[in-house]
Amino acid sequence: MAKKSSPAATIFLISIFFILYAPIFYLVFYSFNSGGSMSGFEGFTLDWYRELLQDTRLLIIVLNTLVIALLSAFIATVIGMFGAIGIHSLKRSKHAILGLNNVLIVSPDVIIGASFLILFTIAGVRLGFYSVLLSHIAFSVPIVVLMVLPKLMEMNPSLIDAARDLGASRWDVLTKVIFPYITPGIFAGFFMALTYSLDDFAVTFFVTGNGFSTLSVEIYSLARQGISLNINALSALLFLFTIALVIVYYFITQRAGGKLGGFRR
Repeated sequence: MAKKSSPAATIFLISIFFILYAPIFYLVFYSFNSGGSMSGFEGFTLDWYRELLQDTRLLIIVLNTLVIALLSAFIATVIGMFGAIGIHSLKRSKHAILGLNNVLIVSPDVIIGASFLILFTIAGVRLGFYSVLLSHIAFSVPIVVLMVLPKLMEMNPSLIDAARDLGASRWDVLTKVIFPYITPGIFAGFFMALTYSLDDFAVTFFVTGNGFSTLSVEIYSLARQGISLNINALSALLFLFTIALVIVYYFITQRAGGKLGGFRR
């Protein structure tokens, strides 16, 4: 029988959500303000969104951001997936390697960004698209590993043994037993990597060169020039895009979970 949550716990949870979401809704609300400032709402308008969509430079930056996020998330997912399988198969030094994997996650973004900047400078890599892409792949791989590894740990080893006893090759075991089982973790890793790439600022700020920018760096630059409701409109669209990602991720994981349930039976 499920326990009912106490009124105090409910109030606390509502307060936390209010603190987290109130600034976002405040920002979105004033993106429709015809007054041009956030000091008082004068009337409803879509002018800031029209102006935003007519800004060719900003649209190119949005495209850059999406390309970087999708490419880095995909490549990091592939690397992290095989990395998690490799770590799980180790007999020795598993915890040591997993600890090294976690160092990138807990390390400050400023340190990671500065390290990449020094590395690219020494290697002679020009700062721009490829430096940002490589950096995003690097800090996304450990996230994917942490998303996939728990699914591997909860998988019953007898599934692999049974497949081998039936004559399955290593490739068959990998593609027909392991991959279907860890599919929810793979999707979780991909969407986490995608989200981290979209909103990363500190690392991207260090490795972005002249002539190339992402949304996080561009929003920071616009905000330094003064309050503009273009920023509100852009942030509102990003918020809606994030919600869409969460919904898509939910339905994909639900479908993957259903297939996995059938596989288990």
